[in-house]
Amino acid sequence: MISFFKNSMHLPLRLPRLFITGVLTFASLMMSAQAATVSVSNYPLFLLSQAVTEGAPSAKQLLQAGEVGHHGSISPGDIKAIQNSKFVVWFGEPLENNLATTLNSAPNAIALFKFDAFNRHPLRDVKGKAIAGTLDPHIWLDPENAKAITRALAVIHSHANPQYKKLYHANAQKFAQRMNEAVAAANKNHAQKPLPYWAYHDAYQYIEDSAKLKLMGSLSTDHHLAPKASQLRWLNEQRPAKQMCLVSPSQPAKGLLAKLQPVKSTVQAEDMSNSKDFISGWQAMAQQIRQCIS
Repeated sequence: MISFFKNSMHLPLRLPRLFITGVLTFASLMMSAQAATVSVSNYPLFLLSQAVTEGAPSAKQLLQAGEVGHHGSISPGDIKAIQNSKFVVWFGEPLENNLATTLNSAPNAIALFKFDAFNRHPLRDVKGKAIAGTLDPHIWLDPENAKAITRALAVIHSHANPQYKKLYHANAQKFAQRMNEAVAAANKNHAQKPLPYWAYHDAYQYIEDSAKLKLMGSLSTDHHLAPKASQLRWLNEQRPAKQMCLVSPSQPAKGLLAKLQPVKSTVQAEDMSNSKDFISGWQAMAQQIRQCIS
């Protein structure tokens, strides 16, 4: 069923009627008489699900905050929860390879990457050049993607618990309005020219258009890997401003910052693990990066 949607549906961002119908059909085929439970994979998806289920029972979160999917593991209890869930929503193997062994073959799993319904960008190398044939998986940081994901979740939750259908869809509409307001507030009184920044690990591409940011290079391909001396030299030689901002998922070492001076840094977890609400977390990320640059 998933492969059918992947091959036959090439959808624009707005999640048109065909996509919603496809999810409805897929969900209906898997319904049973058991008590409905929805599980979601990681923390950003859980935050988006929480926005949809506000006022109703929440979904079960499989991976903990900080375990976007590159790292972390699932317990035997999580495997049991997957088996007992009506639906398990995850992004897919490009992001959550630690879940792939279990979820790729799970009949109740819905991988969002299988649907051509979101803005997508390729990965970039440390010099900011696109890498052909790749996918940057951090799609939730794009506000339009976030709104599309909540609409899809509203459909899925509605089939798991139809008694809350009106609530789910009303919450998704409310989320879209609040997300639009957050983007407008993030850009209020700011110049339209994108502001240059560095990233330790290129994980913030999807927030750039809405927050008016421009990546000028990364230190490393992975935040667990130390940057090469040649890359630090290249960044210093190519810096577009005297003082730069380095966006990093964790606090950079003082010795590293000393090699990039003058530089300021801001710590931003791409999975929003320091946030309790998706929109406020997104808005804080956008504002703090811009403050670091200015």
